[in-house]
Amino acid sequence: MASNRRCAHLGAIKTVKHDKRHECDECVKIGSDWVHLRTCQECGATLCCDNSPNRHATRHAQVSGHPVVASAEPGERWLYCYPDDAFAEY
Repeated sequence: MASNRRCAHLGAIKTVKHDKRHECDECVKIGSDWVHLRTCQECGATLCCDNSPNRHATRHAQVSGHPVVASAEPGERWLYCYPDDAFAEY
C-alpha cells in the first residue's frame, strides 16, 4: 500500500492496521492522558505519540523492534518508520 524507496519497512506494508479503540492502551492502564495516537503495524497496539507525556508508541517500537506505526488520528493517512525516520502517505 505504501511505497517508499528509502525504506523497506514502509514498502512492506500492504494493509494498514487501524485503531480498535481511540485510546492509548498503556495510558488507560496507568490513568494518564495522551495527545495523539499511533497504531503499530506489526501487532496493532494503539499507543500515544512523542508529544504525549509517556511516549508509549516510541517506547513500544524500541522494546519490541516493531518498526512502523500509522497515525490513528481522524483524517490522517500516513505511516512512519522509526529505524529509517521515513514517512509515507497512503
